[in-house]
Amino acid sequence: MPEFIDIERDGRVLKITLNRPKLLNALHPPAHHELGKVFDDFESDPELWVAVITGTGERAFCAGNDLKFQAANERLSMPESGFAGLTNRVSNHKPIIAAVNGLAMGGGFEIVLACDLVIAAEDAIFALPEPKVGLAAIAGGLHRLPRQIPLKHALGMILTGRRVPAAEGKELGFVNEVVPRADLMQEVQRWVDMILECAPLSIRASKQSVMGGLDIASLTDAMNAPFDQLRAMVKSQDFREGPQAFVEKRKPNWQGK
Repeated sequence: MPEFIDIERDGRVLKITLNRPKLLNALHPPAHHELGKVFDDFESDPELWVAVITGTGERAFCAGNDLKFQAANERLSMPESGFAGLTNRVSNHKPIIAAVNGLAMGGGFEIVLACDLVIAAEDAIFALPEPKVGLAAIAGGLHRLPRQIPLKHALGMILTGRRVPAAEGKELGFVNEVVPRADLMQEVQRWVDMILECAPLSIRASKQSVMGGLDIASLTDAMNAPFDQLRAMVKSQDFREGPQAFVEKRKPNWQGK
């Protein structure tokens, strides 16, 4: 079992909880490598269709990089999949939901930006404060944020390191829902349930097409791109099961194959 995170399987869902509460769930190299292995396993496990990531405690989702570890001149290392084993991960086509239960600062916010859906508690706070300590948000924050919200708003956060509350995050567009803290995981489950109502291969094909299409300037080229998850969807049993269930007026029995 991992030392710095908790993992829980619930049917098709993997829940990942960052567990360094005394350090506001800030991450150091051993935690990055643990998360890299967990996300590797999630990506390759055909029985897991959705992941949820959150933090332990009342104060923080993740405060980012463990600066005390870095200040002690300890050796910094990270898996190829990036910060939290996630920010450089481009091969995963399964949906990941961030359940933001408090501060999401620096690398913690970059984890959020690397997730597909973001559900936040009312008292959640987001920021990229790296310049205030002589760093920069190079784990994806400098590039994901301007792709998810208007450029001027992104620069307003990046160039000042200012803290953005959850309600403003929803207005800007990087948060899907804001709920009372007590309702956070219930709301996350609602989103999980909506995803699980859909064919998993359709979800993966859709995610791959959206994310891959962002790298293609031409709309026509993006629509004609040969995404392998689309081919897998068309060849799947679920591709036939969905229409058959519709005709028979029953709930589809998705197999993910």
